[in-house]
Amino acid sequence: MLVRLPGVYPAQHDSWALVEALKQEALGPDSRVLDLCAGTGIVSVRAAEAGAGQVTAVDLSRRAWATTWMNTRLHGRSVRVVRGDLTEPVRGERFDLVVSNPPYVPAENDRVPVSGIARCWDAGKDGRALLDRICLQVPDVLAAGGVLLLVQSSFSGIEKSQTMLEEQGLRVNIVSRVDIPFGPVLAARRDMLVQRGVIDVGQHCEELVVLRAVK
Repeated sequence: MLVRLPGVYPAQHDSWALVEALKQEALGPDSRVLDLCAGTGIVSVRAAEAGAGQVTAVDLSRRAWATTWMNTRLHGRSVRVVRGDLTEPVRGERFDLVVSNPPYVPAENDRVPVSGIARCWDAGKDGRALLDRICLQVPDVLAAGGVLLLVQSSFSGIEKSQTMLEEQGLRVNIVSRVDIPFGPVLAARRDMLVQRGVIDVGQHCEELVVLRAVK
């Protein structure tokens, strides 16, 4: 069971894809895990349940911070919950595993919302407002041999994420692909995405992928 304050992104297909990828990682008492854009905290909870010795969850939203804190306590898991902007609160620290399910939906414009439910998915016209920053920042907080698991849509440039991470010296592959039907947000933006050439006329599914990048 998960509690969720209004305005916090609910655990959906992308959350569960990330959880499934997490299950393939070997975690133990010495493992340090960082969950960026934690939302409900479901991935942090699952990392702690999998045996990670130290889990840190970060989200910029006050409501997500509170929701993550409540869910980790509800599940009886010891997780450090921090409010902040991506890796800023953990500069100088190193982690063996970083997991992230950031906003990645292409929006009407490049103005990133600072409040409201849309901040959970809107990520600029190309959907990369957070993805680009994650690709640049995460290598600095990964320990040697550390792993990044990053979930995103094919609509927001899978190849660009791969290239950016490789340019930071990481080895990248795709460990999960899943096609899901459009939810209400993408359905409402179908015409916009067709006009931009992102999707075909009549398309009603998107591909989600989980990238695994090793330092």
